[in-house]
Amino acid sequence: MKHLTIAGLAALAIAGTAQAETFTMATIEPSLGPAITMSTFANLVTNALDDVEIEVAGGGAATLHMVEVARGNLDMSMTSPSIYPLMKAGKAMYANEPDAPALSENLRLIMWFPYGEYHYTVRPDSGIKTLDDIEGTTVFLGPAGGGAYATAKDWIEATTGLVAGEDYEAITSNWATGFQAFLDGKIDMYVNGCMDPCQQFLQITETEDILFIGPESHEGEAVDQFLGSFRTLSEIDAGAYERQVNETAVMSHDTSVGITVRADMDADTVYAITKAFWDNLDSITSEAPWAKAISIEEAVKFEGNMPLHDGARRYYEEVGAL
Repeated sequence: MKHLTIAGLAALAIAGTAQAETFTMATIEPSLGPAITMSTFANLVTNALDDVEIEVAGGGAATLHMVEVARGNLDMSMTSPSIYPLMKAGKAMYANEPDAPALSENLRLIMWFPYGEYHYTVRPDSGIKTLDDIEGTTVFLGPAGGGAYATAKDWIEATTGLVAGEDYEAITSNWATGFQAFLDGKIDMYVNGCMDPCQQFLQITETEDILFIGPESHEGEAVDQFLGSFRTLSEIDAGAYERQVNETAVMSHDTSVGITVRADMDADTVYAITKAFWDNLDSITSEAPWAKAISIEEAVKFEGNMPLHDGARRYYEEVGAL
């Protein structure tokens, strides 16, 4: 069986037939869990359909990619049920984008899937045992202006009261640079959300031990407000990695992310793309354990007031998921 991973993306540029229509998909740093899910989606669809080819470009922030999809410069990107409402309202990272609310009307959903638990990662000898201990430290939360950065920052503040830029330093860098900074020992904590096993933690634990940390308490009104309607509490298992030193599960949080598409994309094409993915998902679950966490029931939840594309809706209604 062919291994459907990021490494296969290079072949996509020359794959397919001369008659295939090419669509562009943007995702975040290629080594991250959500990007791997989206690239697998693209691989499955491209391999299954003779007349569709999805080319994937990795890097940058999904918050910006959504704008480019809405403007018609991209066909697909990652989205989030917590970020889409901000775009629709022109708030937070979209406050300086006056056309964001109007652009949000040009986006539709193909599916939701789990982002994965946020892993707040330190070295066991750092003296940091909980998130409450990061005062005065330097951390990487994700690229500034991105959804992951905002989510990690808000979780820390909701559970500990510590504020980024006041109580600890959150470095400004992209995913690759932030990960390298942790590998080089230049920062105290590295944060990454993914479905285990994650490539980054497999790489770290090849040579050293790691410790995942949570807050002293994950209860209270601030936490309830943080979770809202689109986030959930979720635990990281103690034995997720061979050199992970946690003796018990660690409380963290998870959320959904999704694949958004241009609202004006042909409904028959989106139907075919959606069907091709779900019809072929079982072919890769044995090679990608994280794929078992993807379910059609979760994929069609009405989250963030983001409507399904008519083509995707037709497929989900056809199989009884709606």
